[in-house]
Amino acid sequence: MSPKPRATDVRARLVEAAIRLLDENGPEALQARKLAAEVGVSTMAVYTHFGGMAALVDEVARAGFVTLSAWLAEVGETGDPVADIFSLARAYRQAVAEQPQLFAVTFGQSAPGGKRATLSDLTTEEGREAAQEGLEAFAHIVRATERAIRTGRFRPADEYQAAAQLWSALHGFVTLEASGHFGPGEQGIDHILIPLGITLAVGLGDTVEQAGRSAEAARAAWRAWTARRAKTGNAGQGEND
Repeated sequence: MSPKPRATDVRARLVEAAIRLLDENGPEALQARKLAAEVGVSTMAVYTHFGGMAALVDEVARAGFVTLSAWLAEVGETGDPVADIFSLARAYRQAVAEQPQLFAVTFGQSAPGGKRATLSDLTTEEGREAAQEGLEAFAHIVRATERAIRTGRFRPADEYQAAAQLWSALHGFVTLEASGHFGPGEQGIDHILIPLGITLAVGLGDTVEQAGRSAEAARAAWRAWTARRAKTGNAGQGEND
């Protein structure tokens, strides 16, 4: 007789199955019955391990933030923090493009079965304490913003609030692009995202010339990064523009 799977294993498999069903069939597929069938357990397992679908949706959202943080961690840091912000924007955009259904749940834009993920205000200390996975993803943008402030590229400001401004604009672009408003392929990056990034950088204290050079440095870094990922066969690789 096969050993009984551990509770942590069943819980992880249910989350993995939920993400898979989202990717393949959208939020309508995220149902306790379908999840149980996907994992090979009874429907009661969803309630045993999560207490209900609402908690499972929260766990899926946390997994989305972990995935996003992994994408952003791939970018790394250079001597140009503003270029790093542009690179983070490209990685963020690509992560959402790879798994739009997952990130719709992660950011509360989708509510499978009427259950919306619980979100926190990451610009406040209380909110940061309550959302570790989301904070880890947001922290990549915060660190680059703090370095831009510290090196004089951005004027003195609260790094969390300045980073939230950048995040807001970036996520707005990603959401609109995913809806098809900026045309096919990568044209939205050149026509919208990069000019938007330069405008925001200048608004935060940079110069047009410096911001433009940083955008070009990020373009070159992104091409090199995606080429490396293509050679190693990494899943979720970005695309050259």
